[in-house]
Amino acid sequence: MNKTQALGRYGEELATRRLLAAGMQILARNWRCGRTGEIDIVARDGDTLVVCEVKTRRDGTYEHPMAAVTPRKAERLRRLAACWVDRSGVPAPAGGIRIDLVGIVLPRRGGPVLSHAQGVA
Repeated sequence: MNKTQALGRYGEELATRRLLAAGMQILARNWRCGRTGEIDIVARDGDTLVVCEVKTRRDGTYEHPMAAVTPRKAERLRRLAACWVDRSGVPAPAGGIRIDLVGIVLPRRGGPVLSHAQGVA
C-alpha cells in the first residue's frame, strides 16, 4: 500500500466512525461495480440509502476535499448507487438514495477536520 492509498484508507475509517456516530448503519465499504467504479461507503440513514464519497487531503495540497464532487463524478455515483441496489438484494429504500460527501483535511498540527455534506448530488 502506497502513501496515497494509506491516506485514503485512514480517511475512510474516520468517515465510517463519523457516520456511525451520526446513527447511520454501514452496509458496505469499498464496493465495486465492474468498470463503473467504487463506492467508498454505503450506509442507511433511517429509510434512506446513502452513497458516501470520502475525500482526504493533507492541508495545503490540491483542492479542498469538499470541491471534489463534480457533475461528472455525481453522475457516476448515481450510476453506482443504482448498481448497488440492483446487485445487493436490498430492496429500494422508501426514503430514496442520497449522495453524501465526507471531506477530511489533515492539518500539519492538530487533529483531522471532518466535514459531512448531505445530498451533494
